[in-house]
Amino acid sequence: MMDTRQLWQRVLVEIELGVSSANFTTWFKDTRIVKEDDGVVVLSVPNAFVKEWLVTKYHNTILKGLRGLENSIHAVEYVVNKEEIRKKDDKLRENTYAKELPLPETQVNKEDNLNPRYTFNSFVIGPFNELAHAAAQAVIKKPGIMYNPLFIYGSTGHGKTHLIQAVGNQIKIAYPSKRVYYMTSEQFGQDCMNALQNQRMHIFKEKYRKYDVLIVDDIQFFSEKQKFQEELFHLFNTLYDNNKQIIFSSDKHPYFITGLEERLKSRLSAGMTVDIPAPDKESRIAIINAKASQLNIILSQEVVDFLAHTFAGNIRDLEGVVNTLLCHSQLKEKEMSLVDVKNYIKNNIKPKKTVAVKDVVRIVSDFYNIKEESIYEKTRHKEVIKPRQVIMYLLREDFNISYPAIGQKLGGRDHTTVIHSCEKIKTDIKADQLLVDEVGQIRNLLTV
Repeated sequence: MMDTRQLWQRVLVEIELGVSSANFTTWFKDTRIVKEDDGVVVLSVPNAFVKEWLVTKYHNTILKGLRGLENSIHAVEYVVNKEEIRKKDDKLRENTYAKELPLPETQVNKEDNLNPRYTFNSFVIGPFNELAHAAAQAVIKKPGIMYNPLFIYGSTGHGKTHLIQAVGNQIKIAYPSKRVYYMTSEQFGQDCMNALQNQRMHIFKEKYRKYDVLIVDDIQFFSEKQKFQEELFHLFNTLYDNNKQIIFSSDKHPYFITGLEERLKSRLSAGMTVDIPAPDKESRIAIINAKASQLNIILSQEVVDFLAHTFAGNIRDLEGVVNTLLCHSQLKEKEMSLVDVKNYIKNNIKPKKTVAVKDVVRIVSDFYNIKEESIYEKTRHKEVIKPRQVIMYLLREDFNISYPAIGQKLGGRDHTTVIHSCEKIKTDIKADQLLVDEVGQIRNLLTV
């Protein structure tokens, strides 16, 4: 095995490529490997807060990076570097200790792969996710019977993983005899690949068919992977036929996952399919207050309103910025003002994304699986008309582009054609739930 210092430096290089410079500096500065023993790496971190964050948010990334360089490594443990704490000023250290809270156990259960942190007690319910929460509660009452499968979809950071793992944790409590297992679709695919290479497919099949509740995260990973889809299809049928509960999550509705077999799309959407959109402002305020309460940090209403307005759409961003403020609050004796907060989080605020017309055309064309150039052509083919009308509608409604400008940019069409298209989508969207879902999905893709 290579020198631990060299190993960690190489892992850090990989991690730095995948995160922002601010996050890299905040969470990975002053970290190092202090020990490697029988495949277990012990990582030193500067304080308990960094330890909590790495365990919660970056553990899989760290372990994957280490295993990519040394496949004998199978676990990572985190220890707080007491020497780093002793370097602090006595008073500063005293204040820091006074505000640190006992951290909840975050070790993933090796038997079921569930994280005990993800519970309904810490799940904030709002208008944006109340339907998904209600569906989850119905599944817990009658697993395998009510809403099977349960399919939760939405953009990253909307709380899908929290919700589906909370279901698993709650079922374990309500039905101790039921065998529950959570996994990412990438993990399923890796297990399948290993089984194929080692001619152990029979063991692979038996492993997953023994569970009473199977939870699969990020199902979009199966796009274009035919062998994995085939195995998932047969596994689904076996579990479903035996009234075993199946729960999936994805970044989009199963019918809009490109490269997925039609028969699998049909299975995935056969039960209850629920979207978790971006949280509304009231929900964002509730999430910020809940996180602040959990961390025992006091934020004024003015600060909470500012954060809710500034960080729209992503729960992880909201929780991350409150964590950032906790770091600063531990170093200050006075309550943080709005000016202080703006200064502390200025590097966390993403610039507003500008989207060109060609980007909208590309995303919508890809969504409906048609060629981009067909949008600009004079063709009246049925499969092109609707996507073109949706593009015109979005350019007008979301980006406030004038009717003549839209017509000009989409192949030189008359502005009256654009008006007609926009009005048609406006009318259809009132009565067509599928169209509502489609437009919502496209809007999510435009903001990623």
